[in-house]
Amino acid sequence: MDPYRLPQTVVPIRYELRLEPDLVACTFTGVETVTVEVREPTVEMILNAAELEITDVTVGREGRVLRGSVELDEAAERCRLRFSEALGVGTWHLRLDFKGILNDKLRGFYRSTYQDQAGDSRVLAATQFEATDARRAFPCWDEPAFKAVFTPTLVIDPALTAVSNTPVISEHREDGKKVVRFRETIRMSTYLVAFVVGPLEATDPVMVGRTPLRVWCVPGKRRLTSFGLEIGSFSLRFFEEYYGLPYPADKLDLLAIPDFASGAMENLGAITFRESALLVDEHTATHAELERVADVIAHENAHMWFGDLVTMSWWNGLWLNEAFATFMEMLAVDAWKPDWQRWTTFGVSRAAALSVDGLHSTRSIEYPVRAPKDADAMFDVLTYEKGASVLRMLDQYLGPEVFRNGVRAYLRAHVYANADTGDLWEALGRVAQQPVPAVMNGWIFRPGYPLISVGLAQGVRLVLAQRHFTYLPDTAAEAGSERERPEPWQVPLQIRITTHGTSSTLRVLLTETETHLDLPEGFDSVLVNEGGHGFYRVHYAPELLERLLRLVPDRLAAIERFNLVNDSWAGATAGLIPLTEYLELTARFKSDRDRNVWAVLIESFHALHRLIMPADRPALEALVRDRVGPAVAELGWVPRAGEHELTRQLRGDLIRALGTIGNDRAVQARAAELYAEYTCDQIAGRSGDIDPNVLPALIAVLAYAGDSARYDEFFRRFRSAATPQEERRYLFALALFQPSALVDRTLARAINGEVRMQDAPFVVRALLLQVAGRERAWEFVKQNWDTMDRLYPKNGLRRMCEGVTGLATPELEQDVHRFIAERKIELGGKTLDQYLEQLRVAVAFRAREGAALNRYLARVASR
Repeated sequence: MDPYRLPQTVVPIRYELRLEPDLVACTFTGVETVTVEVREPTVEMILNAAELEITDVTVGREGRVLRGSVELDEAAERCRLRFSEALGVGTWHLRLDFKGILNDKLRGFYRSTYQDQAGDSRVLAATQFEATDARRAFPCWDEPAFKAVFTPTLVIDPALTAVSNTPVISEHREDGKKVVRFRETIRMSTYLVAFVVGPLEATDPVMVGRTPLRVWCVPGKRRLTSFGLEIGSFSLRFFEEYYGLPYPADKLDLLAIPDFASGAMENLGAITFRESALLVDEHTATHAELERVADVIAHENAHMWFGDLVTMSWWNGLWLNEAFATFMEMLAVDAWKPDWQRWTTFGVSRAAALSVDGLHSTRSIEYPVRAPKDADAMFDVLTYEKGASVLRMLDQYLGPEVFRNGVRAYLRAHVYANADTGDLWEALGRVAQQPVPAVMNGWIFRPGYPLISVGLAQGVRLVLAQRHFTYLPDTAAEAGSERERPEPWQVPLQIRITTHGTSSTLRVLLTETETHLDLPEGFDSVLVNEGGHGFYRVHYAPELLERLLRLVPDRLAAIERFNLVNDSWAGATAGLIPLTEYLELTARFKSDRDRNVWAVLIESFHALHRLIMPADRPALEALVRDRVGPAVAELGWVPRAGEHELTRQLRGDLIRALGTIGNDRAVQARAAELYAEYTCDQIAGRSGDIDPNVLPALIAVLAYAGDSARYDEFFRRFRSAATPQEERRYLFALALFQPSALVDRTLARAINGEVRMQDAPFVVRALLLQVAGRERAWEFVKQNWDTMDRLYPKNGLRRMCEGVTGLATPELEQDVHRFIAERKIELGGKTLDQYLEQLRVAVAFRAREGAALNRYLARVASR
């Protein structure tokens, strides 16, 4: 028997659930009656249960009742129910009595605490079941393919409120408790079931067609709900029109939970969110903070069809849920706010996926999953961002209307059921009348992506060649291995050729390792990946690159300039071009004013900041000031009338970079002056003149240069924050302080309860990536690993470990490997292998380019 997949001898049809949570004792009791179909005679049923005590088991039909025994396998998270007689084929009713704990691990049925407006501690109970944690709330067939109907009843304190997937159909009192019964759900998977119980308040419903939409939160925060309602209602209408199917539930509640491990969870009809991903004051938030809230809400709403109505059969197909929801969130937000240029800013997310997918330890988008920990590890940039990027590439290749019609056909064919990648390709191929599997399987089932080399032959022949891009060399290939070479990718290329100032677009499906194309005589430039939607990197011959750089910044689109810089930085990291060549290229973009272009420039400076020898850091700071300073001088500190939102955000990004890794004393002094004005305005109750996009930069700069008094001030601000976004600004500012004593204070707060466990792992991760604090943070992690393993949500612990990629010295790298081997640490899937390879890439880059970087910086400093 497969230790991770349940047999299909018995399958559930309907769950009647009754749960009674005790928010004081942090326990719950439950009774469920599961209507099951027995497909072949059996004396046992095997289903999932974890951290539950099953106290009574009976099964019956047609007046016949059999009592059963229970055998729990905690390691496998299963229970085996045995009966004295064989159960015949047909329908049976299984009744289980059970009890469990409201845990503090932010999974299953768990407790969340917060302080109310009077400063008193309050508790609510919430659920997080994806991927495999419904089994911690009630015994169930906890696999996506075992879809069933659910009818929950919650027995609660009369002063509390209960919310579930469907509307309430009845309420009554029983033994001093309030009994709340909910309407039955559609046929769906266990991981989509949700309950929230506690002191909650809701907005008035906004009707989207016939669907009431509300936002729920703890008392006192309803003032932060209007933005979420606006994008929630827009995206719901947008998806109904795009998918050509009505919203599949009776209502839609968006619930902000004080403690929540991930960003949000797409429970049908009752989407749960981390507070910072739903509640926001749009007058004080940055553009990036508003963009995140809009993205997350649109993403979860998209899931109501892709994921909830039609669900992957098993976790290897998770990309069908998450990549599509990511793709659809971009479509919806772009339609809602076209001036946000969401597909351009998505380039930064695509770059994160390209970074991981350039590792030997990467994986394919669809990847075998056996154990639950492997399913948890699938929630990463390869599933979300690479998957969405590949879908965008296909959307552009087939055409948006054809793509949409194929998606509609896929959904109609599999409503209330499960589907696989092949089903999607079949629907798209049938509508497009093209061999979609032949084009796409290499992108979905094969790890990595191609590097497209662009060169010239005889001056008028364009040479396009593809090979696998990796940051580290393929040692087997270098050794002359005769292993079978993989087939080339089928790469949809969009090429813009400009001749005498006139441009034309050429679409080519590159199916071979190399191909040649004729160029017009007297051509000016060639741009591969026009529009920037392809999931590949481009490496130009020097002559062709120089022709493109002459067009910067005015005659290349922002996403095209972003790709040019990002691919060059990746080429330098991989050793394809000298680092000094990349640094010279950065000077060509000093006049650029696109936020996305600057995002990759600043990130590359941060990477060098982590790699450089301490003695060379002042010279690197001078380089950053040279590159960033002119832009800050031009933009100033105050927005101009009619200025674009993205320019406002860029101003904040540049000031932050200049005052931190640029260590610009004048910027630090000006930040202190403006922040003092801001605090005075707050005390006086004035709105003030500080742009919301600049304020977080001021906070970051002051933390970077700050002392103990500033640290104490920011910690108080963190504790008294008026919005979730303000709380996060001050919390993560604590990880920027440089003095060792302040680093130690922040680390201690990451495990002593002063920082929420949903946030603490990310604070430690930030300290591991911070040059001044990384060694102290690493020692702290080693000494407190068991405590962190016990306290942190498992996905939080996994993300914390990403911080080891910042320990970019040979000595620290060896120590990381030693500690992981001694403690036998596993993170599921290929996650840990990827972190360790990213660390190896950084250390190898430092060894290869360190001397040249030192000489280059010395020359720059002497100019």
